[in-house]
Amino acid sequence: MNLPPSPPKLPFIRNLLQLGTLPHLSLLNLSKTYGDIMMLQLGQRPNPTLVVSSAELAKEIAKNYDLVFSNRPQNTATKILLYGATDVGFGLYGDDWRQKRKICVLQLLSTRRVQSFRAIREEEVEEMVRVLVRASSNEEAVNLGEMVVSSSNNIVCKCALGRKYGEEGGIQDLARRVMIYLTAFTVGDYFPALGWVDVVSGKIGRYRETFRTLDGLFDKDMFVAGTDTTSATIEWAMTRLVQNPEIMKKIQEEVRRVVRCNNSSKVEENHINQMQYFKCVVKETLRLHPPCTVLPPRETMAHVKLNGFDIPAKTMVLTNAWAIQRDPKLWERPEEFMPERFEKSEIDFNGDQWFEFLPFGYGRRGCPGVFFGVAIVEYVLASLLYWFDWKLPENVSSGHDIDMSEEYGLVVSKKVPLHLKPIAHVRA
Repeated sequence: MNLPPSPPKLPFIRNLLQLGTLPHLSLLNLSKTYGDIMMLQLGQRPNPTLVVSSAELAKEIAKNYDLVFSNRPQNTATKILLYGATDVGFGLYGDDWRQKRKICVLQLLSTRRVQSFRAIREEEVEEMVRVLVRASSNEEAVNLGEMVVSSSNNIVCKCALGRKYGEEGGIQDLARRVMIYLTAFTVGDYFPALGWVDVVSGKIGRYRETFRTLDGLFDKDMFVAGTDTTSATIEWAMTRLVQNPEIMKKIQEEVRRVVRCNNSSKVEENHINQMQYFKCVVKETLRLHPPCTVLPPRETMAHVKLNGFDIPAKTMVLTNAWAIQRDPKLWERPEEFMPERFEKSEIDFNGDQWFEFLPFGYGRRGCPGVFFGVAIVEYVLASLLYWFDWKLPENVSSGHDIDMSEEYGLVVSKKVPLHLKPIAHVRA
């Protein structure tokens, strides 16, 4: 069998340690040596893991073998947290999954349905603005990361549950915990004979306790998928903007000009399609900081030939979106925050057309909640930029001193929350 190249393996643990604490970085470094398609053996898992790190390979999968690559591997966390991994995000491919996804897309996440939640988004943003106005009048710095998490969770919970997260008690922490657990290292997933270690260490107990809390809510799929993804993107966008004052000035001028030209006193959602540079900033943020740096794993349902290599059935497949979106062969000065790169580009969020830009995945397993999430990101971010100017707190001398370290989970968020001082620009 002609398998893809593989890094050298250690006894017993094989390539497991090479994943590191930030797998998107570790896998990128490995791909520089072993190529954009490589095979890993992770611990004592019976089946191999394929790592894909190029737009060309992602396109080949989507165009020629999407059905074969449409399953999900099952792990301990998804089985405990998501009813045996029967949800839309992690469920096995089949008739049941297709029906669930169809209902989710048509009844919960369609463009029309997303538009129907407009009043909820407006109400929560108005509340956030009032809090920020008070902080501005007191010349206080705020934990903006915490605030956007709170607002995003409120919006998602009111859309999905009909009430704020505060009325549920602790949903903000619950959402973050679920996202981390879904990709956490669980001994039994890689060393089946040592699964008892997870019980003794208390990890299984923590998963089950989290499930019991999650079980008290409704519409888990929408809840899990829609909270950290939106808040993390808004926080990364604001971080990049305060690091780049000229870009911040340009985007704020556009947002305020559009609102003024529409004779409005606040940002309205129908204004956003008139904000072309603003759209570029959102795309550039998602390019540098895709919510899932390594897309949720897939699993092959049959043997397949990919790029001339044999890929066995039941191979776990990891697509490194972070590496693809920073590929110097595809992007000029890929490490720089340059929204202008999208000004004359047709590239959009459609993961079935532009494979160099995959913030929401691709193919059958692409994120069904794209419109829902982007609507929250755009409206919250535009409102923050319209109502306030932003300054760094006194203990941070410049934007380049902001801690950019990441916290890895299903969603990669800022490890250290962003603190900024809001300066009221428009009277709320």
